[in-house]
Amino acid sequence: MSSQKGNVARSRPQKHQNTFTFKNDKFDKSVQTKKINAKLHDGVCQRCKEVLEWRVKYSKYKPLSKPKKCVKCLQKTVKDSYHIICRPCACELEVCAKCGKKEDIVIPFNKEPENSANTENQGSNCRRSCRGEEDSDEDLEADTDSDGEDGDS
Repeated sequence: MSSQKGNVARSRPQKHQNTFTFKNDKFDKSVQTKKINAKLHDGVCQRCKEVLEWRVKYSKYKPLSKPKKCVKCLQKTVKDSYHIICRPCACELEVCAKCGKKEDIVIPFNKEPENSANTENQGSNCRRSCRGEEDSDEDLEADTDSDGEDGDS
């Protein structure tokens, strides 16, 4: 009996074996399903990435209908499902956008879609926090070179 104390080993194999894998777009050929399948999960740690990929694979992923509130800046800027931190805050703090832990980020945030999709209010903040360090270093080097040339002439 399976409810018997200490009886944890099965004596027979699984009754029904799966003969083919589940396809989440076999019957559902909608635009939403295609978008979900094509979505790139960036800015998350390895474990969260695997969780999100499992949700997509087995049709459990539900996209957000409206933005959620970020737990760091308290603005309604979280546009990705199952995430708790917005892109600029996660990029600035270098934490996983889904679990909020300081883990190794598998795929860093892609700056190009963020700038084009969010230019009116938060795009400039992400530009400053993510790429600002590299841009400012290049600008400083260019400024010092031009100052050095003026001094030599």
